[in-house]
Amino acid sequence: MFTEKEVAYIQSQPLARLATASPALQPDVAPVGFRFDGEKFSVTGFDITRTLKYKNVKAGNPLVALVIDDLASVSPWVARGIKIHGRAEIVEGEGRAYLVITPLRSWSWGIEEAGFKDGKPVSRKAR
Repeated sequence: MFTEKEVAYIQSQPLARLATASPALQPDVAPVGFRFDGEKFSVTGFDITRTLKYKNVKAGNPLVALVIDDLASVSPWVARGIKIHGRAEIVEGEGRAYLVITPLRSWSWGIEEAGFKDGKPVSRKAR
C-alpha cells in the first residue's frame, strides 16, 4: 500500500493523530506514539485501557483514521503527510494492551512530490 518514500517518511515521524468514534458517534482525536512494521501500525500508551481511543474500539467501532504529518518548512510553507483510514483491533500481550491498525486506504501529500502544483493541492491515493 505504501511507497518506499512513504514508508521512510512514516518511520521518520514520532507522533500521529488517531481519530475514533464512540457508539454515539462522538468523534475523538488524540496524539499518539506509534510503531510501523511496514504494513500495520501499533499504538499503545501508559494505560491505554483508560483512553477514549481504546474504549471506542472496545465498544464496537473499529474504524479509525490516522494522520501523520509535519511541516518540512515554514518559509516557504511546505506541509507533508499521510492520512490513513483503517480498522483497529485490540491486542493483549507482553503484559499490556495495544491497538493494531490495518490500513484500508491512504492519501499522501508532499512526500512523493510537492504538495502543491500550479496553486492546487496534489495528493497520492492508495486503494
